[in-house]
Amino acid sequence: MSNNDILRSLRYTFDLNDFLMIEIFGMAGVEVDRLTVSNWLKKDDDEEFKPIYDKELAAFLNGFIVLKRGKKEGQKIVNEKSLSNNQVLRKLKIALSMIDEDMLNVLKTAEFRLSKHELSAFFRNPSQSQYRDCKDQVLRNFLRGLQLTYRPN
Repeated sequence: MSNNDILRSLRYTFDLNDFLMIEIFGMAGVEVDRLTVSNWLKKDDDEEFKPIYDKELAAFLNGFIVLKRGKKEGQKIVNEKSLSNNQVLRKLKIALSMIDEDMLNVLKTAEFRLSKHELSAFFRNPSQSQYRDCKDQVLRNFLRGLQLTYRPN
């Protein structure tokens, strides 16, 4: 799943306008302009389409956490240079203050079945034997479930 797809999905699900998105990036210490955000949101076949890289998506997700949960006192936000599906899922879990049951319900809304053990494997340390990579299908269904939950119409 491309970073642009993730950004487009979150924008639609939470009805974020360009100015709020710029503000969200700013909360994570990244300054972007409206044209840049607009180009990231364009379809892949558009001439003005620009890919959003992991560092910028990480900044957006970190800013989204600050928007939804507030900024932690005394902690500086560090935007990751690379981002996996597991990290995207974790950041969304944190931003939306979800527990495993909430996430499983969101996946169930998208008619995607996953056990609690399978879900917890995505959040383990990569060095543990029970760790599993979050595949695009899981992330896509989670984003679809969020859309059905937060913006059912």
